[in-house]
Amino acid sequence: MFNRKQIILLIASLVSTVLFAQEREQDTLNPDVINVIKPYTPTISDAFKVKESPTLDDDETLAKKDINYNIFSFPVASTFTPAKGKAAVVDKAKKMKLYDNYATLGVGSYTTVLGEVYLNHELGRGESVSAHLGHHSSQGGIDNVFVDDDFSDSKLNLAYSKRDKNMSWMLNGGFQLQKFNWYGLPSYLVGTSTIPTETVNGLDVGHTFTNAHIGGDISFEDSYFKSANVLFRRFGDNQGSGENRFVLKGVADIPIKDESLLTAVTLDYLGGGFDRNYFTDTELNYSNFQLAVSPTYELKEDDLTVNLGATLTYLNDGEAGANKFYIYPNISASYRLLEETVIAFGSVKGGLIQNSYYDYASENAFVSPTLFIVPTDQQYNATVGFRGKLSNALSYVVSGSYKAERDKGLFQNNLVPYGFNSDEAYQYGNSFGIVYDDVNTFAIAGELKFDLNRNFTLGIKGEYFSYNTKGQEEAWNLPDIKASVFLDYQISQQWFAGANIFYVGERKDLIGFNTVTNTTLPTFLNPTETVTLGAFLDVNAHLGYHLNERWSVYLKGNNLAEGTYNKWLNTRVQSVQVLAGATYKFDF
Repeated sequence: MFNRKQIILLIASLVSTVLFAQEREQDTLNPDVINVIKPYTPTISDAFKVKESPTLDDDETLAKKDINYNIFSFPVASTFTPAKGKAAVVDKAKKMKLYDNYATLGVGSYTTVLGEVYLNHELGRGESVSAHLGHHSSQGGIDNVFVDDDFSDSKLNLAYSKRDKNMSWMLNGGFQLQKFNWYGLPSYLVGTSTIPTETVNGLDVGHTFTNAHIGGDISFEDSYFKSANVLFRRFGDNQGSGENRFVLKGVADIPIKDESLLTAVTLDYLGGGFDRNYFTDTELNYSNFQLAVSPTYELKEDDLTVNLGATLTYLNDGEAGANKFYIYPNISASYRLLEETVIAFGSVKGGLIQNSYYDYASENAFVSPTLFIVPTDQQYNATVGFRGKLSNALSYVVSGSYKAERDKGLFQNNLVPYGFNSDEAYQYGNSFGIVYDDVNTFAIAGELKFDLNRNFTLGIKGEYFSYNTKGQEEAWNLPDIKASVFLDYQISQQWFAGANIFYVGERKDLIGFNTVTNTTLPTFLNPTETVTLGAFLDVNAHLGYHLNERWSVYLKGNNLAEGTYNKWLNTRVQSVQVLAGATYKFDF
């Protein structure tokens, strides 16, 4: 509500304004006369009063209104320059430098020397040459051995390789010289008339093997012709024996309409001879030529993979003048039952196995140079099993197999000739020959592999065998059980260790005499007797330390558990062996 003073002040302001306007417009009105008709007196009734409970339109109030947002953007020049980002620093181990070459040397008990040199040099992009030189020898010293038991093994291998965009190939060759002794004289004969003591004292049982080979392989990318390899080997000894082998194999994809057949063709020639057989001076010669063709068709559907094929083999026996044809199955399949956890697999395969003097001597260095060499007809080898991964670190394989082989070669102790003076160093029951028989083999095998990380690897494998022979009393020198454990452990950046353990079950062999004339054996001599070679456990371990990136030192122990045992009849091995050495890595 206005009071009187405010009204008077308002009227005076209005009058002053009007008078000022009149002066500027030079109005003719009398400025001294003011007529007030009625003063304004406001009352409370003129005010609008808001109701205490307003009436609301719920439908209109509760309805959600659409809101549109509009942004009126326009370019703005900016002089702001953000700072460059930096990656966070992560602590990581120093990357170990890899070297192309190394040399190692170790010495140990039984006057053992172990040395190795590997050299590799890159000539250009995808082109390199390499060389490997190795030596392993021991002066022997096995307890209760009547003759020399030293051995040595020296070898040199050279290789040249080249890799192009669509092709890679390699040439290689090498030479090997090995020296062994037929030291396994039966103790029950030493000092008798069969092996007099004076004969043993001057008996030279040493023999050497020589092995020279040259070969190469080639592979192609994006071509029907996939690969090929060739090998020529000359193997012999200091007893007048010699053997040549030439193998050529090629693999190609042969297109047939919209499909293709993966086909392998193999040429395998083996020829050689021995100066005499075991009992007489008659020469032994052999010559076998094989031509094998193996087409295979692969079928894939979801989790199933099937390979259907066969192997057709032609054999020419040059010495006997005989020709034969063989047909073998070549079928395999696998099916994923539970992704990578359980994979079922199976196969039925066969083939004509080319036995050779080199293969037999590599398996048993105490064979005599009087072997009869024929191929083994493996009619079929059926295998079923499961494999998979139980975790990222654990994988397994379980399998069973049944194999039928004709003319399977078995190592058997050579019987002592009776009735004439033995004039060969291997005729004292201290060497092994080969006998052939039809053998069916049932086997069960299991394998576990732990890859906990790249620093720890553990593998365990076991096999059980059951044999059925046709002509021989036993499957000579074949074990009923074989087991192995392999361990590699990188303890720290400097320390490393490893171990391998082998268990071989019992084997059977034959000892006794064989008359080469009409001479009758004395009654106190048993012509032949089957003996059992005990099972053995061979434990080997090593421990090493990296002094720096180039130098490492190591300590090895062999045959740590069993001590002296017979791997072959009368051929005991060295007992606990310890070897220490160092390795040096370098680049040119």
